[in-house]
Amino acid sequence: MPSKRPAKATAARRTRNDPGVQWRCPACDRSFGRPQQSHVCVPGLTLEQYLERQPAAYRPVYRAVLARLARLGDLDVDPVEVGIMIKRARTFCELRPRKRGVELSFKLSRSLAHPRITRVIRYSTHRIAYFVLLERAADIDDELMDWLAESYLDSPR
Repeated sequence: MPSKRPAKATAARRTRNDPGVQWRCPACDRSFGRPQQSHVCVPGLTLEQYLERQPAAYRPVYRAVLARLARLGDLDVDPVEVGIMIKRARTFCELRPRKRGVELSFKLSRSLAHPRITRVIRYSTHRIAYFVLLERAADIDDELMDWLAESYLDSPR
């Protein structure tokens, strides 16, 4: 349910005219893949504002993931209080702070079993979320990027 908080635009966000954005909340200026998407309406942060609030040791992890994801194509990077939502039309990947690192989650349309996967949530018949704990930038390797590329390509535009 939208609140009456003022919207904050960020340079990392898509523009209102971007065809990939199906609906933008007029109260918080966040974009969503579905019109009138239910959400907690909070003012957005810039990426730098978000990173300033994170432990210095984990900032390189966030930056490394975002830099590698940027190579995949157009992204909507949406930093909010709880983490960074990374979208095409819908969120396909999230980064959230944890005590021992940064938790990366991504969605696939297939089963994936691997020792790096710390948690699995089935969202629907065809979508499964996978969680990986990242402790350092070196954890973002080609194998992980292959999973993220698959999630990106499998996400609606």
